[in-house]
Amino acid sequence: MKPMKLHARGVLLGATIAAAALLVACSKPPVSEEPIRAVKVMTVGITGAQAKLEYAAEVRPRVESRLGFRVGGKLMARSVDLGQRVKVGQLLAQLDPQDLKLATDAARAQVAAAQTNRDLAAADFKRFQSLKDQNFISGAELERRESTLKSAQAQLESAQAQFAAQGNQSAYANLVSDVSGVVTAVLAERGQVVAAGAAVVQVAQDGARDVVFAVPEDKLATLALGSDAQVKVWASNTVLTGKVREIAASADPATRTFTVKVALAAKDDLALGSTVSVLPAALQHTGVPVIKLPTSALRQQGQNSAVWVLDTASMTVKSQIVQIATADGNEVVVVGGLAPGVQVVTAGVHVLSPGQKVVLYQEKSASTLTSKAQTATVHVATDAARASSGSAAVAQ
Repeated sequence: MKPMKLHARGVLLGATIAAAALLVACSKPPVSEEPIRAVKVMTVGITGAQAKLEYAAEVRPRVESRLGFRVGGKLMARSVDLGQRVKVGQLLAQLDPQDLKLATDAARAQVAAAQTNRDLAAADFKRFQSLKDQNFISGAELERRESTLKSAQAQLESAQAQFAAQGNQSAYANLVSDVSGVVTAVLAERGQVVAAGAAVVQVAQDGARDVVFAVPEDKLATLALGSDAQVKVWASNTVLTGKVREIAASADPATRTFTVKVALAAKDDLALGSTVSVLPAALQHTGVPVIKLPTSALRQQGQNSAVWVLDTASMTVKSQIVQIATADGNEVVVVGGLAPGVQVVTAGVHVLSPGQKVVLYQEKSASTLTSKAQTATVHVATDAARASSGSAAVAQ
């Protein structure tokens, strides 16, 4: 009888355990509470803007001329190179003068022929005038001789003018500089056939310099002709003062920006092509009262920027859309959505959800960290001593 009773008890116990397991499996799992996260916050306030709008610029000449020959021909010599300084009247290049000399000789021969015809017409007129005085010829005949003389005189004057013009053409075979400055470009080489008026060299005239930079369209309306601008020289850290001299009327087709020229004083003789930076006074807003937030406080909510605002009464966070104007160093300028006195989460914004409970993050003091480090050192030393004693005992 005893074995049967034991078997019945085992069956009953197994059924009880199976039923309990089935009940546990069918019961709902416990709901895990959302963790309370520690966050860093800051109180929104009004501060002064510190960022400055600074543009990269280049020093260029106020006047830059592209010089070329007034006549066409083959370039025989070029006596200047890129970067060379030139003076007024200095020879820059020469054309082959042979054809021009032949044209001058032809013009001189035409003058000689016209002068001979004029002299012959003058002698005829003089002789016919003597005959008229003796009534050997009519007055009409004398008038014809006078007309012939006048025509010959006009032809002589025309030939003389052509000869003078051809003489100038021969002189145009020499290209001379009409300004003092620096050669900034060489546009033709020896042996090349150039047309009349084609540029051969480019000369930057000595004198005042311009600082040239580009601004986007949204800043153009703020700039004004004559406004001040600071110019910082990259090589020497020198700060100069200039004035906006010219603003482009249309945008550059490639960059869609507008070119602005700042005029420097004549005494500020900077090297052409120098790299400088420009701070237009009209575009600076230093000290303007604004609301600023660190970039770590921002997150993307759809197409808008948003921040987490802390409700101190319930210690929960809610999302708030804000409008950003511009950057100010490592911070952003907020122009809408926040008011002074509001507390905004500045760290851990991407792990929060609306209505989530939070606690304020408390930074550990240096004394606490030191004590923990000392305690850890004592524990390590104790463990090492125990290990040493155990090793000694085993050796004995």
